[in-house]
Amino acid sequence: MRKIFIVLLLVFAISAFAQDAVKRDTSYWKSKFSIGMGINQASFSQNWKSGGVNSMAISSVFSGKVEYNREKVSFLNDIQLQYGRLYNQNEAAYLPDYRKTQDRIFIDSKLGYNISSHWLVFASLNFQSQFDKGYKYDKDTANREVAVLTSRFFAPAYITESMGFEYKPVSYFSVRAGIGTLRQTIVNDKTLYLTEPKNYGVKPGETFRNELAFMLIMNFDKDVAKNMNLKVRYQGFANYEQIKAIDSRVDATLTARINKLFNVTLTGVALYDQDQDYKMQFSQAMSLGFLYNF
Repeated sequence: MRKIFIVLLLVFAISAFAQDAVKRDTSYWKSKFSIGMGINQASFSQNWKSGGVNSMAISSVFSGKVEYNREKVSFLNDIQLQYGRLYNQNEAAYLPDYRKTQDRIFIDSKLGYNISSHWLVFASLNFQSQFDKGYKYDKDTANREVAVLTSRFFAPAYITESMGFEYKPVSYFSVRAGIGTLRQTIVNDKTLYLTEPKNYGVKPGETFRNELAFMLIMNFDKDVAKNMNLKVRYQGFANYEQIKAIDSRVDATLTARINKLFNVTLTGVALYDQDQDYKMQFSQAMSLGFLYNF
């Protein structure tokens, strides 16, 4: 609950900033929120000859977008919260009783001013972290599977402030170039480097790192077919001190709506960050579940 409270406090802080940045006229505001949950379960009798493990997977998602547009001024707030767990029976007693399937906190706030029909200058604030501990699973000297802590709430967390230009030729596609970008990497666990040597670019024994960089963000959000929506977001981050080491992340979500309450969602993430690993990281998930828009 404490973690959720901190995230909600940040959301309220961004909302307060929004009230100071634009006039309080509800006719210029648009908002959309959605909440969803998926459950997958499997169980087997003890004499089930084909084999299997009793399991249950639970996933949840909350997303919201609040947008203000008046004349040349725009203000966009986007929040995405995702969390999922997989429970398997007969896990070893020394292992966690669950494994995460998804875990993300994403909050983005952007204030823009149009200088032409397709160009605007912007200032933005972005926060990213996760709710729960993350583990990788290795083998010990006795060839037993062990869980090694690699991340947790606010370890890491990223806060990014950026200013620059955005090009938006159509409503469903935009390119944002942050020529003046500051990013703070926070690792509030000073012992994490013992199991995660790179420590997300933060020096061991410290909890904070500040970087000046160029940032490029591309967003695509469109209904590609009836009852089917595709969202793709690319983010590139190039530290001016190490311009060749570009951090890149692609998030893609394809949602097919079955009816007003149920849908199928396919998600994929590709990540390259030398402060985490020299190899590309991938994740993919598919879910069938409940989704309510309001």
